[in-house]
Amino acid sequence: MKMQRCKGFRDLLPEEMNKFRFVEAAFRNCCVKWCYQEIKTPTLEYLYLFTSTGTLTPSLLNKVYSFLDWDGWSGERVVLRPEGTIPATRLYIDTAKDGELSKYYYVTNTFVFEETGKRSREKWQCGVELIGAGSPLADVELIKMALEVLQNLKLGDIELKLSHAGLIRALLSGLGLNHEEQTSLFDRILDGDIDALTKIKPGKTLVNKIIAALLGLKGKSGGLLKNFKALYTKELPEIAAPLDDFISIIDLLEGMGIKYQIDMNSGQGFEYYTGFVFHLSINGEHVGGGGRYDALIPLMSGNNVPASGFALYLDRLMNMIATELTPQDELPGVLIKVTNNDSGAVKAGFNLADLIHRSGGKAEMDIGGKPPASFNWIADMTKLPTFILTHRANRKKYEVNTITEVLKILQNEKTNKNRVTKRTSSR
Repeated sequence: MKMQRCKGFRDLLPEEMNKFRFVEAAFRNCCVKWCYQEIKTPTLEYLYLFTSTGTLTPSLLNKVYSFLDWDGWSGERVVLRPEGTIPATRLYIDTAKDGELSKYYYVTNTFVFEETGKRSREKWQCGVELIGAGSPLADVELIKMALEVLQNLKLGDIELKLSHAGLIRALLSGLGLNHEEQTSLFDRILDGDIDALTKIKPGKTLVNKIIAALLGLKGKSGGLLKNFKALYTKELPEIAAPLDDFISIIDLLEGMGIKYQIDMNSGQGFEYYTGFVFHLSINGEHVGGGGRYDALIPLMSGNNVPASGFALYLDRLMNMIATELTPQDELPGVLIKVTNNDSGAVKAGFNLADLIHRSGGKAEMDIGGKPPASFNWIADMTKLPTFILTHRANRKKYEVNTITEVLKILQNEKTNKNRVTKRTSSR
């Protein structure tokens, strides 16, 4: 019988892992420069973490991997984490001081059941959580960070769409629904059922009209929101505060020259969002997003602490990298040949490999098999005290007497290669 991997899961081959690490490194570098700190949460979490507070939409809760974690005669139901924010928030409540500003980032896998098994059931994401800051400036920092990572990856044109869950919530509060009905309606709207409102509250009431106008709001100017505010805040004053918050964020983005599109239908996602929401796409494919979730920590029995965050979909981004990654700033790779029974040659070979590694390059011993295509040089240590360095492409040979001279030749090639690259890119 042929051994198969589980449906909906994938293996990552070496060339795919190179792309994975490339995206991961771009994300980590950005987070470190913005003074965020890395965390890691368990793969398993208690199910009640996601159900008791109503933190996930029903459509997602129906797709979690859930089972009993037995402990003697009793057990607690646990899940493979379906997303990254709630575990990170739980960690904050467990460990942080009341109201403490915490800037977290993480790279993690999440698990969501997909019925056919043809689409991915395990997804990787790069996540950021900014807990303890509730200003438009904090929200714009997250947008700027997410855009910075994507711009550094250079994968194509980036589209930023903005929405505001707080506006939708404020409007629903004017429908005379109880809490359960409001939550159900909000879930359905976020899951894309735009007609849910007319099903629950038929008729052309003022609130229905305003919600329909809001959900149809699309454009590339903050003037849309200012006009909306002028038209409707007298009838529904509860929408003034979220509208002002949304306008403040957009004013900051416009001041920085960041292009965006207002699209209230882009707010689909987790029901714990309470403020601004943003979605990011590259060449039409959704690659990430985030928003403000000020009510989440209180819902999880924590204090009243503001919070926001975003996630970038690592697996989608790595799949967009079309070519093999060949960093330009590394030393050329070296395959080192030695004679197994010559202890002097073996020692010299490992010394050379160590020096190349410490200088930021790649080197390996010739133990059989095909050398990597990216390795330009062969260092023959079998004729000591002479080191014979051969370029694999042009077959040019250098005979030197010290490891330092070998390294100098490699450094010269790296310098010349970078000069050619810079001249080409400047044309």
